[in-house]
Formats: sequence, structure tokens, C-alpha cells
Amino acid sequence: METKEELLRIIDLLNDTYESEEAWHGSSVVEILRDVTPKLADNRLSPKTHTIAELVYHITTWRIFAVRKLQGDKEFDIKTKEKNWKIFPMVDALEWETLQMELSLSQEELVSELEKRTDDEFLEKIVPGRNYSFYTLLHGLVNHDLYHAGQIALIKKGLGQAILEEESLEDSDDSAIFGSDYDEFN
Repeated sequence: METKEELLRIIDLLNDTYESEEAWHGSSVVEILRDVTPKLADNRLSPKTHTIAELVYHITTWRIFAVRKLQGDKEFDIKTKEKNWKIFPMVDALEWETLQMELSLSQEELVSELEKRTDDEFLEKIVPGRNYSFYTLLHGLVNHDLYHAGQIALIKKGLGQAILEEESLEDSDDSAIFGSDYDEFN
């Protein structure tokens, strides 16, 4: 009798990491992204860091890589920087919605592809073009998601306060911040 017990555990881990509200590690990717605005997704903590939008694209790209390899696509790869880390000139509401939708679809497609498997045997096979197994790839995706979810949470926390303060300053009267004498000097 063939079994796919390990595969079912991996699917549970992928789902918990992606969208569970009760994952033992803390917030899932979906929870962390829940109140990220396009403006927040488009900003950097510093010039040499990634944006939340870039991280979401990167997470999605690796899920697509896994799906394509599970489907037997030997040629597909993401070795170039453009395929792995896309730079967005600007992230508006439509772009941000699209990125989140692509991430969601990549999760659905990954789980769907895994559910087609009838046993755990394929987990030991080597991923075409790589030197590791599907077992390693799938566990790697879980770890990869958690790593980048942590980055997103830190970026969100770091930038969130700065953006709130910036918006507060934009919406307020300068004299309310700097005192009634402010207008006399401008």
C-alpha cells in the first residue's frame, strides 16, 4: 500500500506558514501582509534593502519554480536576478493587488500540484537542474517563507511608524506643530 503521510505533513506546513491564524511560529504570511498598503509595500528601510513588494514577488517566484519542477519542467529556472528579484519602479494599488493575488494563486497551484501525488516516493527524487531532492525543496519553501515573512514584519514595523508620522505631518497645520510664530518666519 502506497502512502503519502509525509507529503500531507508538508502540505500542512506550507498552508500553516502561508495562511494559518494559529501557526505555532507566529503570524503567517497572509497575516503579516494583511494591512500592508501600496505605499508601505513600495518603501525601503534603507537604500540597500528590499521592499515588501520585492519580497512578495520573490516568495511567489520560488513557489512558481517549485510548481514548474513538480510538473517536470527541466528547463525552467530563476537563476537571473530579473526572474528572482524584480525591481518595481512604483507600486500602486493595482500593482500591489496583483502581487498579492499572484502569491495567493501560486500557493493554490503549489498545493494542488502536491495533492495530485499518490505517494511520498517522489520526495526523494532530485529536482531537475538542482542537486537536492523535492523533499528538501518543499521544506526549503517553508523555511524561505518564514524567513521572508520575518523580514516583511520588520520592514512593516520600521516603516509603518515613519509613514504614519509622515502622513500626520502632511495633514497637520505647520503652526500646530511648530507654534504660532511659525508663519511669521515663512
